[in-house]
Amino acid sequence: MWRVRPDVRHQQRLLGVIHLDSFLRGAHLLPIFGADFLPVNFDHTFSLDAFAGYYVNHFADHHMHEIVF
Repeated sequence: MWRVRPDVRHQQRLLGVIHLDSFLRGAHLLPIFGADFLPVNFDHTFSLDAFAGYYVNHFADHHMHEIVF
């Protein structure tokens, strides 16, 4: 699996708008967990902000596997 992380400059995440026509396929992101446990009340909606990096699961979809390679 590949590792990805948000692009940060001056301690701020870079943001941009991507037109829907530009999307080819969705991606399955798995957070890179650290040594600590998640809090019991952790809300999944904060996952993109809570983790510093992610694995891209290129095995989840064989069509994506063909496109990426």
